[in-house]
Amino acid sequence: MFKKILIANRGEIACRVMKTARKMGIQTVAVYSDADKDALHVQMADEKVHIGPSPSSESYLVMERIIQACRDTGAEAVHPGYGFLSENAAFCEALEKAGITFIGPGTLAINSMGDKITSKRLAEKAGVNVIPGYTDVVRDAEHALEIAEGIGYPVMLKASAGGGGKGMRVAWNRDECADGFERATNEARSSFGDARVFIEKFIEEPRHIEIQVMADTHGNVIYLGERECSIQRRHQKVIEEAPSPFLDEATRRAMGEQAVALARAVKYRSAGTVEFIVDAKRNFYFLEMNTRLQVEHPVTELVTGQDLVELMIRVANGEHLPLGQDDVTLTGWAMEARVYAEDPFRNFLPSTGRLVYYQPPDGYNVRVDTGVYEGGEVSMFYDPMIAKLITYGDDRLQAIKRMQRALDEYYIRGVQHNISFLNALMVHPRFIEGRLSTNFIAEEYPNGFDSADVPEEDPAKSIVITACVHRGYTDRAAKLSGQMPGYERKHSEAWVVVLEGGTPHQVDVYPSENGYRVDYQGRSYEVITDWGMGQPLLKGTINGEYVCYQVERTGIWYQLYHHGTQINAVVMTPKAAELHAKMPEKVPPDLSRFLISPMPGLLVKLSVSEGQEVKAGQELAVIEAMKMENVLRAEQDAVVHHIPTKVGASLTVDQVIIEFE
Repeated sequence: MFKKILIANRGEIACRVMKTARKMGIQTVAVYSDADKDALHVQMADEKVHIGPSPSSESYLVMERIIQACRDTGAEAVHPGYGFLSENAAFCEALEKAGITFIGPGTLAINSMGDKITSKRLAEKAGVNVIPGYTDVVRDAEHALEIAEGIGYPVMLKASAGGGGKGMRVAWNRDECADGFERATNEARSSFGDARVFIEKFIEEPRHIEIQVMADTHGNVIYLGERECSIQRRHQKVIEEAPSPFLDEATRRAMGEQAVALARAVKYRSAGTVEFIVDAKRNFYFLEMNTRLQVEHPVTELVTGQDLVELMIRVANGEHLPLGQDDVTLTGWAMEARVYAEDPFRNFLPSTGRLVYYQPPDGYNVRVDTGVYEGGEVSMFYDPMIAKLITYGDDRLQAIKRMQRALDEYYIRGVQHNISFLNALMVHPRFIEGRLSTNFIAEEYPNGFDSADVPEEDPAKSIVITACVHRGYTDRAAKLSGQMPGYERKHSEAWVVVLEGGTPHQVDVYPSENGYRVDYQGRSYEVITDWGMGQPLLKGTINGEYVCYQVERTGIWYQLYHHGTQINAVVMTPKAAELHAKMPEKVPPDLSRFLISPMPGLLVKLSVSEGQEVKAGQELAVIEAMKMENVLRAEQDAVVHHIPTKVGASLTVDQVIIEFE
């Protein structure tokens, strides 16, 4: 077995590989950039090597520096994780020339599957179901229209070298096809340095289901069940689970056997994933093969009991797979949610900065794969993933319930994060029923995400908890010495909880032996908790049912977070609430005269000029953010008065791009 391996990656996946290597008695080497000098993966490794400045193009993507780090430390093998150089055939060849083992597939598989056009042809030859389409390069927009009309709308335009949702556009008609070709080509060129685009039939009501394969160098290939990855936003996965709630055993076997056939066709070794698109009738079609470990691999590990990283290391060391296809069994259910530093209330704009508070959940059958810690930084230079949260249960509902609880208990402050959105998905009736498709988020949140879109299971619980929190603060204030005569804070049972923009709710709060009793709308609620002032998490029970609320206080306002909802409330005496109701409502400023940048990014195109009349829906500008082109359109008819910025400008959030008359 290898004595020392180098992990050519960072963040949670580097930490994840190190945990398995440590379990196997293998020493590890971390590589790091300037931005990652204090990162968790650097702290976990037995040795560390600095490989360059913060941008990945000058550090993690420079294969010569990683190979030199292997030479300097004596590392015998490299695990690439995912992203960066994990699917780079040139890196694989360079390691081989240096006498260093690549813990992954060979160059034939990487080259064959790395190009979507080539991979589709190989899949078809191997007897794998493929989506109808044009598998050669599309020459131009006119050629795209000709092909699309031959296939029949809707169609999907896809970058040949694409991934991560970049260079992909769905077209439902001629206009969208011509525009989509331009956007997809530009994104492909910007993201991959390869502008080639191909076209295939767009499958309606699609599910994204993938098969995990594992192969050794002795001709043994197996599949380890499937993962349902249909919950996506802009073609990027958000929630994954294993097994799929949709597949029957016959479909699972057919997909698995086709995945194995494709792996054999390219002489595959190591871990790989064959991704399929599945329609409402369980017809499945090859999408692509990822020649690396997937982000969502933990759910497969939990339902199969196999450590995929350990299998990768053993296969790379020349060992036989320790199990055959008949030994693979799926037990229980696993759920994974990707926790990102992004703001779901501002169209998921990425957020960077210091993790002022970071308290991940723990508990039975809860797993957190992360590469951060409290006080650490979320850098602007890399993917904004904070962690992967994984839960396991005997069945799907139990795994979902554990995920709901774990998300409620996941406390992060200092950067914006998507936990409210993840929990909103977990409590959504359609998700719980398993009625999934890749269009789920677009259909359920067509205007973006807002906590008001999340129906509370029982709104009374939030009122009750808010009242208890306020009673705790007032009880403490009443005990303070030196209060001014006539202005002492006094104990009171009668309060009014006023939700922001909502109606007042009258409650009576009484201390009890282990918490409080709250009378609200003719019903009594017994709240048992040991929560103390200033604690971020209020854990306890309401009438015997477990709850966890994240609690913050800003001035007189309380903010509570629970199951994807955010509650802003103030608690008043009945007299103060009566006066509050008579105060005039503040009117927000009118911003309809401005086109405002919704995100930080580069202004790559201005489609209008000063004095020009524009119509509702007309393209106004294009912003490139994180290598994705975002088209901004007019919301109403108007006349352009002033354009205070120019093409090529770096925009900040809320920066004015166009002013209308």
